[in-house]
Amino acid sequence: MAKAPSSLHIAMYPWFAFGHFTPFLQLSNKLAQKGHTISFFIPTKSQTKVEHLNHFPDLITFVPITVPHVDGLPSGAESTHDVHRSLFPLIMTAMDRTEPQVELLLRHLKPDFIFFDFLHWIPNLARRLGIKSLAYITGGAVFVSYVLSPARERQLDVGRQLSVADVMRPPLGCPDSSSFEIHLHEARGFLRFWSMKFGSDILFRHRLITCLSECDALGIRACREIDGPFLDYLETQFRKPLLISGPLLPNPSTTLDEKWVNWLGGFNRGSVVYCAFGSEATLREDQFKELVLGLELSGLPFLAALRPPSGVESIEKALPDGFRERVGGRGVVHEGWVQQPQILEHPSVGCFVTHCGCGSLTEGLVNQCGLVMIPHFLDQSYNARLIGNSLKVGIEVEKDEEDGLFTKESVCEAIRTVTEEDNEFGREVRANHAKLRRLLGRKEMESSYIDDFSQKLQSLILPG
Repeated sequence: MAKAPSSLHIAMYPWFAFGHFTPFLQLSNKLAQKGHTISFFIPTKSQTKVEHLNHFPDLITFVPITVPHVDGLPSGAESTHDVHRSLFPLIMTAMDRTEPQVELLLRHLKPDFIFFDFLHWIPNLARRLGIKSLAYITGGAVFVSYVLSPARERQLDVGRQLSVADVMRPPLGCPDSSSFEIHLHEARGFLRFWSMKFGSDILFRHRLITCLSECDALGIRACREIDGPFLDYLETQFRKPLLISGPLLPNPSTTLDEKWVNWLGGFNRGSVVYCAFGSEATLREDQFKELVLGLELSGLPFLAALRPPSGVESIEKALPDGFRERVGGRGVVHEGWVQQPQILEHPSVGCFVTHCGCGSLTEGLVNQCGLVMIPHFLDQSYNARLIGNSLKVGIEVEKDEEDGLFTKESVCEAIRTVTEEDNEFGREVRANHAKLRRLLGRKEMESSYIDDFSQKLQSLILPG
């Protein structure tokens, strides 16, 4: 396809995690649909796992990146999917060491923009080469507002360390603060994040704050229908253009595998609980057992797509004694990837138990299944408060305040609340969800976001 006069050439360089590859590719598809050309930087082996998501191969080109050796990384490891969470900082170090490769590629490709997320050195490199840089935020606007806004840094006196009490208060001016109660175990997790070195001996917060403050523009996977007050807050905090891509709604291009069509087809409409924690979340063994026992306790048919818990070789070895025999054909715990958007669209699915990653939440919100939320990692807790407390379109599973652990009873209770017809709170949540689903389902909504996103990109490269 010939390049239109108004089209742009955009390089994409996301963090080496499938939870980041996917939204960057979804955005690439939306921009390619507008005629823009995309060069997508990705590790060599990872390309084969995401090629099916490229809907415009004539405009979106994968550019292979060779991952440099880092002591401590297993041979052949390229992304977070290949290693335990404790080794994620080494993946980041490897990405930092790709800077010479990336500079050569950018000099050769001469794109108008480079979109990135965790690479704090991209803005300076791009500036030297006359390329605009855009930090694209795939996580929630709420998390960035609470954790990474300049107001959070300004609330500290010189030399004073952030405390648990500080964390449990929102930064100055942050909207809707009454809905975002931060629990003790989450505040402690925040402090670990705040002071953690994440690749190349750089604090994670310094890395991210540098990305957000040094880039030419911010982009974010969000929409005003859900995140409106927080988007306004971020724009005033960072004082630079904020481009909103919309939620990047899933558009499944393939049909559901016959195996799952047949299994789901054996149950009544809206009766099946689907549970998934993303491609990388790994539970502790005791929490894995509580989760599947909670699914069993609900009495409903269920399909759980999970990774084996930490330190256990397989799902089969992690299941509680007698579990398979007790649940029989009404319960499946599947190890590995499944077609989540297609499963959530199936009429038999009536409840979605999720870890609250932004992509999974969006996929749940645009379908009719009730949302049960068990946030697993830092930003996901903020997503859960937005969906559960502020918008009241989902139910969060109760956890212990001190250690953040949940029980089979708390999992079961949340599922029953969102699924049982005679539960008043569940009815309110389902009604709110239905209203939001109709808003998100408007045909013109996402196209208007992408149109605006594209126009703002073009304005950023115009002289004057």
